[in-house]
Amino acid sequence: QVQLQESGPGLVKPSQTLSLTCTVSSGSITTNYYYWNWIRQPPGKGLEWIGYIAYSGNLYYSPFLKGRAAISRDTSKNQLTLRLSSLTPEDPAVYYCARGVKDYSCTYYDHWGQGTQVTVPT
Repeated sequence: QVQLQESGPGLVKPSQTLSLTCTVSSGSITTNYYYWNWIRQPPGKGLEWIGYIAYSGNLYYSPFLKGRAAISRDTSKNQLTLRLSSLTPEDPAVYYCARGVKDYSCTYYDHWGQGTQVTVPT
């Protein structure tokens, strides 16, 4: 069964860059036709989609992040990477990676990581 696990520093200073890694086991991130997403949830708020890298390597981001997010992959290690620059008080959240699936009606996520807490100290 596919498993995802996030890792990275939990504390990031204001204006610095967040770097997270998602390690995928029991499957390849290049397999057709899956989409590898980063999603976050601020405390007391709903889920916010950040972006994805597709099986093909194509990238797509939420416009609400104003170009601050960058997703990449290392196919030899079966890992995803998220870099989010210029952290502000809006960015503390639990960050997840998740596998996306698209059918004729909608897009949904069939596997999620546990999530990792990111704190921006003041």
